[in-house]
Amino acid sequence: MLNPQETIQLSKALSKVLRHSAVDQQLDISPDGYVAVADLLARPRFQEFSLQDLQHVVETNNKKRYELTLRDDVYYIRATQGHSIKTVTHQDLLEEVTHLTTPVIHGTTQKAWASIKVQGLSTMRRNHIHFATGLPDDPTVSSGIRKTSDVFIYIRLQEAQKDGIVFYRSKNNVILSSGLNGFVSPKYFEKVHDNQGQDLV
Repeated sequence: MLNPQETIQLSKALSKVLRHSAVDQQLDISPDGYVAVADLLARPRFQEFSLQDLQHVVETNNKKRYELTLRDDVYYIRATQGHSIKTVTHQDLLEEVTHLTTPVIHGTTQKAWASIKVQGLSTMRRNHIHFATGLPDDPTVSSGIRKTSDVFIYIRLQEAQKDGIVFYRSKNNVILSSGLNGFVSPKYFEKVHDNQGQDLV
């Protein structure tokens, strides 16, 4: 059984390969993000681990970042969101959001806010901008917003959707959008405050 430190290290390694570098490492990754476990464990970085180790990470990850599935007696693993691999198509991983009763919030830093308030939110190198349905201290929010965030941007969801911006929900309840041309404009910011509750706009 993996100890807590080994579990964290394996989770980080999985995040890197399943979200970003599978293609670079010549791993076959399906349009819905799955990689064969046998192929993954054959790579030098993962040779010391077993299927049971992967199952442990999947079952214990509090943000529900990974999924394992069995198809035709072959195990596959995927990250549930956060991909930068362009061949992983979000339609296979996500459900489109048509209505939400919760807020849609992007967490960021004071440093990043300086440019975001001018240019808007950007996908950066990823396929999507990430949002949460609450603040980091909300017990119902497991993922989608970093604990280190000190600026919180609330999105006018319905206005953005009316203008053609599509939002999706991942398996672990992260709200995702690629915006328009990779951006969500500041005009869709409903309100912005810091971690002290001070309004920034």
